[in-house]
Amino acid sequence: MTTTLITNGHVLSMDGAVGELPVGDVLIEDGVIREVAPSIDALGAEVVDATSMIVMPGFIDTHRHTWQTAVRHHYADTDPLQYFAEMLGPVGAGYRPDDVYAGNLLGALSALDSGVTTLVDWSHVQNTPEHSDAAIQALTESGIRGVFAHGWPLAPEWTRDSALGHPQDIRRLRERYFASDDQLLTLAMAARGPEMARRDVWLDDLRLARELGVRTTVHVGAYAHNAHHRAVAQLRDAGVLGPDITFVHCCRCGDDEFAMIADAGASVSLGVHCELNSPGMGDVPLDRLLAAGIRPSLSGDTETKCSGDMFTQMRTLLAYFRTWMGGGHSRAPRAPESLQVRDVLEFATLAGAKAAGLDRRTGSLTPGKQADVILVRAGDLNLAPVSDPAGALVLAAHPGNVDTVLVGGRIVKRGGKLLTADPHRALELARRSQQRVLAAIAAMR
Repeated sequence: MTTTLITNGHVLSMDGAVGELPVGDVLIEDGVIREVAPSIDALGAEVVDATSMIVMPGFIDTHRHTWQTAVRHHYADTDPLQYFAEMLGPVGAGYRPDDVYAGNLLGALSALDSGVTTLVDWSHVQNTPEHSDAAIQALTESGIRGVFAHGWPLAPEWTRDSALGHPQDIRRLRERYFASDDQLLTLAMAARGPEMARRDVWLDDLRLARELGVRTTVHVGAYAHNAHHRAVAQLRDAGVLGPDITFVHCCRCGDDEFAMIADAGASVSLGVHCELNSPGMGDVPLDRLLAAGIRPSLSGDTETKCSGDMFTQMRTLLAYFRTWMGGGHSRAPRAPESLQVRDVLEFATLAGAKAAGLDRRTGSLTPGKQADVILVRAGDLNLAPVSDPAGALVLAAHPGNVDTVLVGGRIVKRGGKLLTADPHRALELARRSQQRVLAAIAAMR
């Protein structure tokens, strides 16, 4: 039995029963949290000294197009339509399996480095089965807890009133890589839904996901042209809306659709930074979600036009919400006037675990859950002296403050250094991929 004792940290458990410990210990045995208490004796345990650190559950990113990591920030100043026309058009269609591998490896490692212990890899680049294999290989090598959300090939016939059912290769992947649910990587379906596929197709796709026992995650209501589909209402009217679905963005969804999501126990993922950096998207609907009783999860979406870390998502969301509440927008807010920093911290942890279908396994420092834990240096110059740990995390912390990261009890970052895959190799592979991809983009223009 391997035993690790994290000791003398300020513990933010995100579990109401465990609470917050100004000075506390976390005992981990064989990758599982066994005890959280003010002081624990564990003879022979490996000791991780968390003095002057905040100890908390790892962040959970519920929607990231990780395959695009090598083209970070290339679309910072461009119209979103250009991103769609290129990355989700001929450029993405020209991606090779090694491009997907490079993007996923760097993206997963940088996620771990920033304190993200679980990543929903929203992979809509299934040009061949080898593309999926490459994505999964990179996630495995990184050491992250991942949900591989299997999508479709990048070709117009898959996304424009498509008559093509979800690629059946998902069956091979389920059998080859995901035969056991007791592992770091699990499988989901990245579905097209009513906005991209015909009714019989999206219904069959959802049936396939449920046959395989995997969750479904789907983009809905992002832009004005998506609103008339009323995708959530279509699923409800078809009798297939359920708790195994996560809806991404939802900017243009109706209030009645949020009520449908809440009634079904489904989840929502907000890619806050990208949503605000994408002209044409509707407002981030946090006030309307909260009014419906929905606690959303957060995501880094695509690093081609935003930041992927959860610190950025949290503070951006809180500031945007408070701008609404302060009368900074023409539409009257529809939620309670108060949103606390601990609420936002919950969105990035517990709510994320629910949206990933992993809330029994991670999302809080609860005895019996997997030990996905991060230690944030509260003594760093940008945070100290800390008066409110949750406030420091949401308002001021950044990835450079993350000292130690554990996934399933395994230490993957310590003393600010990654201990899994070689980050220098990952960067070099990403640079080579970027050269090829940017050349393809230049040729299009």
